[in-house]
Amino acid sequence: MYTRRSPISDVCMLAPPTSEDVPTASRSLAQAAEGRAGDGVLQGDDIETLRKRERLLALAIAGSGTGIWDRNVVTGEIQYSSGWKAMLGYADWEVSNRIEDSYQRLHPDDLDYVKATMQAHFEGRSDSYEVEHRIRCRDGSYKWICSRGRVVDRDASGRALRMVGTSTDITSQRAMSESLLEAVNLITNLTNEVPGLVFQYRSVPGGRSFFPYASAGITEIYELTPAQVAADASRIDALIHPADLAAYRASFDASAVQLSPWHLEYRVQLPMQGLRWRQGDARPQRLPDGSILWHGFITDVTERKRIEAELQELATIDSLTGLPNRRHFMAQIETRLASLQSGRGAATALMMCDLDHFKSINDRWGHGVGDRVLRHFGSILRAHLRPGDMAGRLGGEEFGILLDGADMRGAICVARRIQQSIAEYPLIEHEQRIELTVSIGIALMTAADVNAEAPLSRSDLALYRAKKSGRNRIES
Repeated sequence: MYTRRSPISDVCMLAPPTSEDVPTASRSLAQAAEGRAGDGVLQGDDIETLRKRERLLALAIAGSGTGIWDRNVVTGEIQYSSGWKAMLGYADWEVSNRIEDSYQRLHPDDLDYVKATMQAHFEGRSDSYEVEHRIRCRDGSYKWICSRGRVVDRDASGRALRMVGTSTDITSQRAMSESLLEAVNLITNLTNEVPGLVFQYRSVPGGRSFFPYASAGITEIYELTPAQVAADASRIDALIHPADLAAYRASFDASAVQLSPWHLEYRVQLPMQGLRWRQGDARPQRLPDGSILWHGFITDVTERKRIEAELQELATIDSLTGLPNRRHFMAQIETRLASLQSGRGAATALMMCDLDHFKSINDRWGHGVGDRVLRHFGSILRAHLRPGDMAGRLGGEEFGILLDGADMRGAICVARRIQQSIAEYPLIEHEQRIELTVSIGIALMTAADVNAEAPLSRSDLALYRAKKSGRNRIES
């Protein structure tokens, strides 16, 4: 005995395109309605309205490329509409009503999935039946089909008796979807092979920021995964070197306001790699909701920064003593003079030092020992420098010292300590003492000096007087 559970609207939802194109149960819709009208359930106007709705729905179904089926779960018979058969290239008489034949048309890889999904609906574990699967056409090819259905009759114990549904050809949609997926996979694979991080970074009104897309390179660049930054970028902010964090944030803010390209070199402190340099470049665009989306690339520039630092060192450091060379020393004089002239800098004393009788040391001991003498004196100068002071090798055996905030009296005290140290700590070569002395000339820098050469010339003249007066002397 059938227990009707579904209202008429349930059947209408699956109404056929035409009376000739409808399974038996659906064709009886109007008859059922008329029967109820005799019982006083529906009136003539109601029946006509229902028929109009049926015709409209039939037209919509026909236009959608959808076929209808009606399955008797108990007997295993299944009725197909003409549209369902035509969708697969069959004539009406070429498709049997046996459910076993229906399963034979399913692609082998989809059969178990379709059966399991349908069984779940029969057992009431799902509200409806819906699957995407392949069905073999008359010509042997396969089409992708979306099948939807619902049990419309159950017995008193809840066992499924009858199921009605639709099948829609989605082959073109699947092909388009697969084509798009292939394109996405291609782009993803390409970006994942690029050394560095290809990314999308989004900042939304209110301050939240995240990475809608991050390539696999994020593992190398930040030691994170794409999933860890997909909803919140704060993990990356936590890796930026504290000294660079303000500049990092300000650079994105400026790019967002001006919609100008983002470019920054900054440091990160990573758990495994330690301190590393990164360079980021991206272009922003403003989205309709007011958020800013950057498309960009971040790469590791640690090695380049190391080489730049080495080149900078080569350009500014004397390779023998490790002290600043003449060029860098003169640049520092210019900088400190500019500070004095602007009223911001403190008084600075400039000392010129020259090792006495250095030529004789070279002649007696050789140039190798002479080089060690220069390095030895350089280390003595370093020992007497305070924060803010600077010593440099100006050429040959001549050295310069900048004493920050020192007057003449303080500078003379430093000069005496240097002379005392070089006397107390001679260079030992082959168990022999190489006695050293140094002559020193001192001058004070003033705001009236027109350039760096002015105080340097005065200290050079003072050094000349020290040499002329017998060496190992201090003159100002």
